[in-house]
Amino acid sequence: MDLKDKLLASFMAFENKGNIDLDSKVHGIRIKAIENFEKLGFPSKKNEDWKYTSLNSTLKHDYSVFPEIDSSIELNDVKKYFLHEIESYKIVFVDGVYSSFLSDTTHEGADICILSAALKKPKYKMIIDHYFDKITSKSDSLSSLNTAFSKEGAFINIPKNTVVEKPIQILYFSTGSEKEILLQPRNLVIVGENSHVQIYERHQNLNSNVILTNCVLEIFAHKRAIVNYYKVQNDKETASIIDHTYVQQKQNSIVSVNTFTFGGKLTRNNIEVYHDGEHVTTNLNGITIIGGKQHVDNHTLINHKFENCESHELYKGIFDDAATGVFNGIVVVDQKAQKTNAFQQNDNILIGDKASINAKPQLEIFADDVKCSHGCTIGQLDEKALFYLQSRGIPKKEAKALMLFAFGNDVVEKIKIPALKSRITKLIAEKLDVELGFEM
Repeated sequence: MDLKDKLLASFMAFENKGNIDLDSKVHGIRIKAIENFEKLGFPSKKNEDWKYTSLNSTLKHDYSVFPEIDSSIELNDVKKYFLHEIESYKIVFVDGVYSSFLSDTTHEGADICILSAALKKPKYKMIIDHYFDKITSKSDSLSSLNTAFSKEGAFINIPKNTVVEKPIQILYFSTGSEKEILLQPRNLVIVGENSHVQIYERHQNLNSNVILTNCVLEIFAHKRAIVNYYKVQNDKETASIIDHTYVQQKQNSIVSVNTFTFGGKLTRNNIEVYHDGEHVTTNLNGITIIGGKQHVDNHTLINHKFENCESHELYKGIFDDAATGVFNGIVVVDQKAQKTNAFQQNDNILIGDKASINAKPQLEIFADDVKCSHGCTIGQLDEKALFYLQSRGIPKKEAKALMLFAFGNDVVEKIKIPALKSRITKLIAEKLDVELGFEM
């Protein structure tokens, strides 16, 4: 039995487990989603959007769909993965199961909790029915697969006129209790008018067992809301993640999604943003630093539908050894979206002789009064600049790292949480195998 057939058969078992809100609209959405996945199947390189990314080696494993063992971990075992230097709310999952011991949630002033609990409470039923699966792509089979099995993840509901004083951390740990496991977390974030929130998300395998994470996040930003979302991907090379982020923005909202990718066997980031009002601002930023035979694929779509909106994309990539990168960024400007200001830039440095990058920036403009630009660069370190730094007494290894730090600095500077900025700086130093006596 291949993985597709196993998942289709497992869906019936998932439904029969009971206690999963069979009386809500979500149940009907799941049924349609599994039918869509059955029709589309897993994407292959025949799909244009997957032309440079093959899932064949990832899908060959016999994944466990439902963990059989209840796993527990101690805080000391995972503390280093938290932003433990600061006060924060925490939503933690171990092998796909919520860990109340490691978490710190609240319903005071805002709902920062888990999806499974919210699905069972009548007071949240109307909210979830209104937002759940409203902006996901129905042409993406993996999003549909996640929707079909969606039960657990973070549920964050920020009412209007609320500033969440502490960042929110969402962490997923895999203990290796299963030899090969498929996890499908589902996160729903709703930010009301004039509200502000900062969120940090991380997925981490704690051993070398094989794990595939198929994750979906929906963000709804209402009028004048501000959302800063940070994803850190630094997993072991037996872990792969397919991450889908869908964003809907209302008038005058500002949403920034920042993705930092340093580890994992295969990483695919799909980000789709839809403007639903004027004077919207979208910021998508990312840094990728990988080596070995790692593969990272960033796909972005920003859909401008209204006048006087802005979008800014900045993705940097550093590829060593035989690593492979993919960037496909699409900006669509509707005929009605006059006065749009859209900027997209993708810059890459190839360090390894066998490293490669496939880049495809795209603009689809149907309005005539716009300011739009895009660019892409692929190159190597400037040997003259490297020689200059060495001539000033800086060893070659450190000189090379300084240049690479400078290359990614404009993305790191966009981090609004000081503790996370310090953490990312250290991660970059580790990836470059140097110790530097400063922080960006």
